[in-house]
Amino acid sequence: MNRLMPMKEFANRRQQLISHMAPDSIAIIPAAPERVRNRDVLHPFRQDSDFYYLTGFNEPDAVLALIPGREHGEAVLFCREKDPLKELWDGFLVGPEAAVSDYGMDDAFPIGDIDDILPGLIEGRSRVYYPLGKDRDFDTRIMEWVKVIRSKVRSGAHPPGEFIALEHVLHDLRLYKSAAEIKVMARAGEISAEAHCNAMRRARRGGFEYHLEAELLHTFMTHGARSAAYPSIVGGGANACILHYIDNNAPLKDGDLVLIDAGCELECYAADITRTFPVSGRFSGPQKALYEVVLAAQYAAIDTVRPGNHWNNPHEAALRVLSQGLLDLGLLKGSLDQVLETEAYKPFYMHRTGHWLGMDVHDVGDYKVGDAWRELEPGMVMTVEPGLYVAPGNTDVDPQWRGIGIRIEDDVVVTREGHRVLTDGVPKTIKGIEALMAEA
Repeated sequence: MNRLMPMKEFANRRQQLISHMAPDSIAIIPAAPERVRNRDVLHPFRQDSDFYYLTGFNEPDAVLALIPGREHGEAVLFCREKDPLKELWDGFLVGPEAAVSDYGMDDAFPIGDIDDILPGLIEGRSRVYYPLGKDRDFDTRIMEWVKVIRSKVRSGAHPPGEFIALEHVLHDLRLYKSAAEIKVMARAGEISAEAHCNAMRRARRGGFEYHLEAELLHTFMTHGARSAAYPSIVGGGANACILHYIDNNAPLKDGDLVLIDAGCELECYAADITRTFPVSGRFSGPQKALYEVVLAAQYAAIDTVRPGNHWNNPHEAALRVLSQGLLDLGLLKGSLDQVLETEAYKPFYMHRTGHWLGMDVHDVGDYKVGDAWRELEPGMVMTVEPGLYVAPGNTDVDPQWRGIGIRIEDDVVVTREGHRVLTDGVPKTIKGIEALMAEA
């Protein structure tokens, strides 16, 4: 296995989770199922994030059981057996033996034996930690295993009496990234930054939005990231004002900006970068004016990312700069306090300034603890992505602004001293962007 993440990292995570579990409990975590794309064609397989976080195991038809205090080992994996005929058609299978020797499991069994073995592992455990409601079919299987135990109560069997949502404990662990995780995320950021640079250079040759998307995917895969972390957004002109635009099929026009929101996925970890730049390589006056406001807002927001500040501080900082910029440019009227109090900025800025980032691009973790915004702590990774979007049909503003959409996004890890930007390998100043595009 050639990977950046060492296998001991997954073993440490399993032990962390076990340490948060009751001693007479069991956790059951299923792998992601294969999903049909059309007829007999499957989507490329992507492992469930929670399952991969605990195993590093990248096959479907697998189930992990964590059993605190089990005499023969606390980590048990059920997976597909080795099968030369199936491997001839579909590729290598790990098998139970290698699940122990290569993946650090204490025990492993064929997935075909799970109905015979797992009820016996559940029996005598008072609590079951499980991702309730995530997979209806697997929910049914869990209930069937419990029914098997209940049918043997008169023979002395002890069925579990309590089901506990696994996510509350597991997702809090996932929120704090280790040094190994940050190393992988930093590499994903480097690859994604290079992809954005290549797309900027490619834009000077015109073509269609999907030509830039192809440049992104080519760079991702060239460096070993086999897929994008999410459908890439490549929006030219007014398409940049559509927040989740993914058609990517319009022509690139001189005089327009193009907004690219894209990042690769590396070993199940996401990068997430947005850059906005002129197709021609030179910003117009109105484009430059709005861009400078968004860039100033991003700098102000990133500056607040440090331990002791709370999750909403970057958003608050960005809102003040964006709102003042809209006032200065005449797109809004009134005072800054009035704009903030009445949310008059919302026609131009309708989303928040970031989200957690990790194995999912919108990663797990609570944003509030009780009624208070969560305090930032070392190891948390977030995006910072302010923007301004002037809808092409907005008749309340001068025509020079209409159809301009701008967003600037970077991935930022909270450190003990403050923060570190993981995606600074792609320029975002007007001077830096124009210089890079001039190389083409």
